[in-house]
Amino acid sequence: MSYQHLNLSEKWSKIWGELGICHTPEQVDREKEYILVEFPYPSGSGLHLGHAFSFIGADIYARFQRMQGKAVLFPMGWDAFGLPTENYAIKVKRNPQDITKENTICFKRQMKRLELSFDWGREINTTNPDYYKWTQWIFVQLFKKGLVYKKKVPINWCPKCMIGLANEEVVDGKCERCGTMVFQKNVSQWIIKITNYADRLIEGLEKTDFIKKVKAAQINWIGKSNGAKVVFKIEIGGKSENLNIFTTRPDTLWGATFMVLAPEHTLIEKILDSDSIDTEKKKEIRKYLVKSKHKSDLERTDLAKKKTGVFSGLYAVNPVNNKKIPVWISDFVLISYGTGAIMSVPAHDQRDWEFAQKFGLEIIPVIQPKEGWDFKKSAYTDVSNGKIINSGPISGLNPDDAFEKIIEWLEEKGIGERAKNYHLRDWIFSRQHYWGEPIPMIFCERCSQKIKSQILSSKFQELDEYAKKNNIDIEALIKNPGWFPVPEEQLPIELPEVKHYEPTNTGESPLAKIDDWVNAICPKCGGPAKRETDTMPNWAGSDWYFLRYIDPKNNKALADKEKMKKWLPVDIYIGGDEHNTLHLLYSRFIYQFLWDIKVVPRECPEPYKKRISHGVILGPDGQRMSKSKGNIIDPGEVMKRFDKYGTDILRMYLMFIGPFDSTMIWNDNALIGMKKFLDKIENYVDDWLNRKDDEESIDKKSVFLMHKTIKKVTEDIQNLRFNTAIACLMEFLNNIKAKKNKINKENLKKFLILFSPFAPVFSEEQWQKISPKSKSIFLEMWPSFDIKLAKNKKIEFVVQVNGKVRGKIETEIGLSQKQAEKIVSSVPQIQKYLQNKEIKKVIFVPDKLINIVI
Repeated sequence: MSYQHLNLSEKWSKIWGELGICHTPEQVDREKEYILVEFPYPSGSGLHLGHAFSFIGADIYARFQRMQGKAVLFPMGWDAFGLPTENYAIKVKRNPQDITKENTICFKRQMKRLELSFDWGREINTTNPDYYKWTQWIFVQLFKKGLVYKKKVPINWCPKCMIGLANEEVVDGKCERCGTMVFQKNVSQWIIKITNYADRLIEGLEKTDFIKKVKAAQINWIGKSNGAKVVFKIEIGGKSENLNIFTTRPDTLWGATFMVLAPEHTLIEKILDSDSIDTEKKKEIRKYLVKSKHKSDLERTDLAKKKTGVFSGLYAVNPVNNKKIPVWISDFVLISYGTGAIMSVPAHDQRDWEFAQKFGLEIIPVIQPKEGWDFKKSAYTDVSNGKIINSGPISGLNPDDAFEKIIEWLEEKGIGERAKNYHLRDWIFSRQHYWGEPIPMIFCERCSQKIKSQILSSKFQELDEYAKKNNIDIEALIKNPGWFPVPEEQLPIELPEVKHYEPTNTGESPLAKIDDWVNAICPKCGGPAKRETDTMPNWAGSDWYFLRYIDPKNNKALADKEKMKKWLPVDIYIGGDEHNTLHLLYSRFIYQFLWDIKVVPRECPEPYKKRISHGVILGPDGQRMSKSKGNIIDPGEVMKRFDKYGTDILRMYLMFIGPFDSTMIWNDNALIGMKKFLDKIENYVDDWLNRKDDEESIDKKSVFLMHKTIKKVTEDIQNLRFNTAIACLMEFLNNIKAKKNKINKENLKKFLILFSPFAPVFSEEQWQKISPKSKSIFLEMWPSFDIKLAKNKKIEFVVQVNGKVRGKIETEIGLSQKQAEKIVSSVPQIQKYLQNKEIKKVIFVPDKLINIVI
């Protein structure tokens, strides 16, 4: 009996809603399962296949857990702030609020068509003031605890778009959007001290069940390295200056033959102001600095790029041997990493070697190379082995011993010390855009001048009283003179509607043009002040959204602590590989901070128990789907083409195409196979209903197949191996049909329950045929299996005589040696080898073989 899926989908969605199938229980009085899938950015292009793939996988897991009897929280919302909507609003001259509303309505409609069992009663939207009130509140707490500061930092700047760009948005030195050459511009930004949590973010991973590649991504991004800080001396204009570097290999100091400064290093200004540098050299340096400004950090550190640089005209003194070595300026050194200056050991670092080769700089080996090594061809980088050479007091030592000895020596001489360094940088939290959460800070010029004078006189009594009264770390007020957080009772600071969303010609946010909004009252002195016009980055709202799902309508706290105790940690978090570094790191940092200030439960120091990365579906041509390549597959179009089974066929195909965490290629032809499988199930159910046999009859083989299938499907869904679970269900049906094994109503129902998370509407329809009085298949309990019955009780037992196979017999599992000997002796084809022979020995391997030695 065929049917139209769309009509049935609407029918069952309504029934499931009335039955509260997807509703999250308020009382968590049984085992819970918090299933989180990354909420999407609601773009104008609608839901794509990647969304469908991850959401369907998460939905199958959620339906399975509910039927296991667990209290399940499976929510959804919208990560709706961001630059794409702002750019689109500028282009079409429409309000981004209206665009976002339309897009979320479209996304939600598409999600419902996919039969995703989200609890829509917990829906959140990061652009809702009731939500971003708490995003702003978190920022205020960070400021109060001294974890936020304002500082001018270089950013990639597009002079045409008048915006800062991420490194990924700069291609060959040009703005990805408009093609204009970008340059590095110093802009005052709010910065969060995430580096204060670097060690904890590494240590906290031990409390999680993240897969190895996720942990590795986090650890590598933090990039903790142990080494030493070393002080080199450089004379600029007759004055001795310290040139500090961090190195992970202080044992190679004797091999340092030149220094390199990042173009943004503070000493360069002193070099350019120095009378000891001639005019031509200064012109050469300035020309190089201008070129460097047009490169992103990614381009500057690309190992494949040719090395560029300019000699500063000055020399530094290597503290271990007092040798003068040239100081160069090159953009492969970043001011954001370490100290913005490096010592270069070209004999043992390939990048330094290439630089030395290009500019004819000295190369001194300090690690004994393998015999015949030619330093004219490459650096010798196997520095973990071998002996130290050409290095004074540490010559002859192995690298590990030399490392410890040189640090002791540096500390004793007062020219260095043991140190740690991190690849992780403090988090730049400002954006000069409109469509984002307003940063809840106010600047008072009058208070700024007053605090600056107090800093000079070291008299902070008045400021200290204000800080204590408002629970603010006084250092936060001293380091950011004149800046004060908006009083918490005034939150949220709502984003005002504006007519124009274009960036200003000053590079400020469009909010800067709204005087009525910008002008404010100073929280400290009550005088005239100005609001911060920068907005937060798109990460801000997604860092804590999983907490709001727990208590989405609370207007007194971001979430009730008792409710958080019941639901945290998130049991499984499903998302893309692209978010395994920054999003996960920022989110864990914010949670750890909230843990420190006792907002979240003390029993739960980490937010996520398990993180799973879903795979990627490529276009039919084997390439990533994109509009430009014309290989995008629209989920809606697929459902229309197979209207009989609609969403169910798409769900089945996406989960069967390959492992959930792998890269797969879309294949239209395989959809036909899924349709045939659903047809086969429907036909079998109809045939079973029309049978003439006793409905309770069932054979032993069917019992074994049923329990084996329940076991396999249960374990596969638990481990998100959806493709093999479907394969097992296919195998079960084929076995039942081909061998005409009898299956009773109870076991047919079990089969449909196992199938239901994958194809909910189809399964519900088949269920109603055999159980018409039942309200829904999704109110049934997941079938259990008997481990003994799931094992095949018959095995093929090998019989050998003098080591040669003489036969195989089918027998029960667990046969004893005595039983085996008795059975073997009665088998005619074996008897002929044993007749009139003396048995010297019997070798017996349980459930495997018996070898009779004669």
